[in-house]
Amino acid sequence: MTTTVDTTGLDTLRGDLWAAVTGRDEYRAADLVLTALDTGISAETVLLDVIAPVQARVGRAWQADRLTVAQEHAATAIAERVIAALAHHPAHRPAPYGGRITVACVDQEWHALPARLLAEVLTLRGWRVDFLGAQVPTPHLVTHLHNTGADAVALSSSLATRLPTAHSAITACQAVGVPVLAGGAAFGPDGRYARLLGADAWAPDARAAARRLADGIPSPDLAAGRPESDGLAHLTDQEYTLVVRARARLVRVVLAQLERDFPAMADYSAPQRERTAEDVAHIVEFLGVALYTDSDDLFTGFIRWTAAVLTARRVPARSLRPALDALATELKDFPRATRMLDRARRHLDEAVAATDQSPGAPA
Repeated sequence: MTTTVDTTGLDTLRGDLWAAVTGRDEYRAADLVLTALDTGISAETVLLDVIAPVQARVGRAWQADRLTVAQEHAATAIAERVIAALAHHPAHRPAPYGGRITVACVDQEWHALPARLLAEVLTLRGWRVDFLGAQVPTPHLVTHLHNTGADAVALSSSLATRLPTAHSAITACQAVGVPVLAGGAAFGPDGRYARLLGADAWAPDARAAARRLADGIPSPDLAAGRPESDGLAHLTDQEYTLVVRARARLVRVVLAQLERDFPAMADYSAPQRERTAEDVAHIVEFLGVALYTDSDDLFTGFIRWTAAVLTARRVPARSLRPALDALATELKDFPRATRMLDRARRHLDEAVAATDQSPGAPA
């Protein structure tokens, strides 16, 4: 019999689990989860209404500079171990009766926890699940599908920069007759990039994904071939290809420009210079995927997010402006890139002005 837990009870459990994972107390975290199962709280509730929100809070705490990268990694590792412990609890052992689903992260995608949660939920609902984990190269994924006869692939990606790779994986899976359900933050809160890249279905969360798979996703019609779409017609201008190929040079040029225009860099330590180079590389990488999807929103959203992360770490968000200016100069002959950079600079200026006017902002 499953116990119905009120909101207060779940809030308390989430608070206790947060304290355990951020306190690096794996045994306490596992005890909380297993005790909840013993008292009759369903495994799905524990997974999606306790562990998942706590992990989301961990991510927000890192963004706000309340947790270090190491602390975030430690908390995530504990969450993964707790899920593994939960998976061996008697409450998590239904007799399989459904079809077979492969759950995998796209190549270069290391954020495996969302996919792991989905795999556990699908197992609870009776599916036979092959969970392949993080960064699965597309050829290995396709080989697995050939060998196992999966009814569908649930493909996960959290980082938008993995969208071109996700597109290749979606196309390859469909080419062998297996439909693709896309999920994860990379595909947008409304699934717009899943549709753009031709996924057969999209779901915003694990429960919605389980319902969508239960409803059935038609297999691709191999005889008809893949329908042509003009959704990516913009790629014919070659801006994406040229920017990606020039990424290393663009990073060098922007860093050189920053050293000229941002005198404070002269006093940067070696680690600070390294982080600056990484930030510039991320800007170029996100501009590339924005060109791939032709999405101004994707690039502008990344710049706003980066500004917020920098501000939380007491680095002035306005320091992004010289990097964007340098990129705009280098890419002045690229109309779409120029449009995106212009819009991102306007939004950055607005964000900086709002920060400067906020209470406690430095004069």
